Amino acid sequence: MLKQKGKWTVGSLVGHLWSVAGKDSRADFSTTNLQPFISYTTKTAWTFSLNTESTYEWKSETWNVPIHIQATKLVRLGKQPVSVGGALRCWAASGPGGPQWCGFRILFTPLFPKK
Repeated sequence: MLKQKGKWTVGSLVGHLWSVAGKDSRADFSTTNLQPFISYTTKTAWTFSLNTESTYEWKSETWNVPIHIQATKLVRLGKQPVSVGGALRCWAASGPGGPQWCGFRILFTPLFPKK
């Protein structure tokens, strides 16, 4: 779900995955995914966003919470519109042996608008 008002977009993607069948040798899992986001787009086609791609694993009672601060720019490669940018990714929480500290993402998204 999302809501757009003017230059702002706010929303969230929510999902849940769980095992229901398969080999007995595989561990069962039950994972909730939460991806709230907020973004602001300027008149010059820059978009600044804050989001997380959090997961909670119910079997191990473990949170994984990366927080992303990103900037992207809408440009054209020939006639093809693309969004390019980068994001700082810092971990607010992660399970045992999981990621720590911060990293960087490079973003490249081809866009295919309706004609």
